[in-house]
Amino acid sequence: MQKGVDILIATPGRLLDLMQQGFINLSHIEFFVLDEADRMLDMGFINDIKKVIAKLPQKKQTLFFSATVAPDIMQLANTLLHNPIKVSVTPVSTPAETVKQTVYHVKKENKRLLLRHVLKTNRIDHALVFTRTKRGADRIVKELNKNGIRSDAIHGDKSQGARERALDSFKNRKINILVATDIASRGIDVDKLTHVINFEIPEQAETYVHRIGRTGRAGENGTALSFCTEDELTYLKDINKLIKKNIEVVKSHPFQ
Repeated sequence: MQKGVDILIATPGRLLDLMQQGFINLSHIEFFVLDEADRMLDMGFINDIKKVIAKLPQKKQTLFFSATVAPDIMQLANTLLHNPIKVSVTPVSTPAETVKQTVYHVKKENKRLLLRHVLKTNRIDHALVFTRTKRGADRIVKELNKNGIRSDAIHGDKSQGARERALDSFKNRKINILVATDIASRGIDVDKLTHVINFEIPEQAETYVHRIGRTGRAGENGTALSFCTEDELTYLKDINKLIKKNIEVVKSHPFQ
């Protein structure tokens, strides 16, 4: 860097560290690209990002890349970007035909009981479970392990090493269940994954398609199960509209 560079790729913390040591000066930057903006927010880098942006010149081209466009991403964009143009790549809206999709209607307080019931009665020994929150993921893992189902969580509050160990254990089937938030699950690719379980229905219909796309790959059959409470019915309706069919409802279960 002391010799001068045309392109600098950095994580927020390391970049700030080198700036504070006087090795990097951003006053002549022409283009600023923030990749994986949603993951940056999920992993708590927002304050570091704002510190970096404060050192950039007024005149520059700024680009955000984000897999999801949640309200907090739009708020960040509107705060940091000037009259931005939004470019959207058409999302995948059709799940693979090899994935069997079903939905269970259940009361919120019974979801964890339903998860244990489904894992036991369907003899599921390898499943990726999606939750909306990090705390929710930890609670599920704690209860599953308490009931003898080997599980681990992967989310933004875990260290990189802990996330890698959990993923390796899941791939090598040392654990049966991996519970993940959407952001932390980026890049998860597990061969012959038989089941994806939506413990909570995602707020964005496209996210549902991305989630269940982790199973039924390379011609293999897969199963996607979703737990839906009354306050999630709107999300389910959006998903049915996006995939152009109604997901089959499982009516015979103890927590209907």
